[in-house]
Amino acid sequence: MMLPRAFLDRPVAHRAFHDRAAGRPENSRAAIRAAVAAGYPIELDLQLSADGEAMVFHDYDLARLTGASGPVAQRTAAELGGLLLRDAEDGIPTLTEVLGIVAGQVPLLIEVKDQDGQMGPNVGPLEEACARAIESYPGEAALMSFNPHSVAALARLCPRRPRGLTTCAGTAEDYPTLPAARRVELAEIGLADEMPLHFISHHHGDLDNPRVAQLKARGLSILCWTIRTPAEEAEARRIADNVTFEGYPA
Repeated sequence: MMLPRAFLDRPVAHRAFHDRAAGRPENSRAAIRAAVAAGYPIELDLQLSADGEAMVFHDYDLARLTGASGPVAQRTAAELGGLLLRDAEDGIPTLTEVLGIVAGQVPLLIEVKDQDGQMGPNVGPLEEACARAIESYPGEAALMSFNPHSVAALARLCPRRPRGLTTCAGTAEDYPTLPAARRVELAEIGLADEMPLHFISHHHGDLDNPRVAQLKARGLSILCWTIRTPAEEAEARRIADNVTFEGYPA
């Protein structure tokens, strides 16, 4: 099963078409509007608020991207919305707000961030919040996660949406908090053989991995992350069907 063509025709803007110097920090409303205006599909990230809302935000902690600190999960959606993003004029948006901005104009590649802490089976609330938000959304939306248990939950909750695994070589640098055995298990992408997937999104520096070739031969679409120069894009496209990019107009 491959991704719909809409996810493959144009490069995907990583965390939307962001540029902090231009007042468009990652995953912000401004970055999302800029991606829509440029016609780029949008990759975005979800974290869970204390009151069970899917928030469009990458990090587990607030410090890097806002003037606050502490876990996203300890604040309500209203509190998170009131925290100004650095170099922006507004706060952290909910997924529902972002869906209203995009309104089907470009495809969305939605990454559900691991909430288990060990890429294990303690999942559910964020996946359910995501499913509620996109249940009646008329536009193209594909779902993915590094955590295979999260992807399995999304498959149950959103069976009609394309889904995939976010993957990499599984080094200690990639997964600094995971034991070696778990890193190896994730790197082997073994669960891709056990669940119906449409794609993987693999780290661009590991695209020559034979496992990637196996999955591509099986019919899965291959996306990659994160491309930061035209030269990296050209190299990645030897293997990848599409790229997720940032830092230059692709």
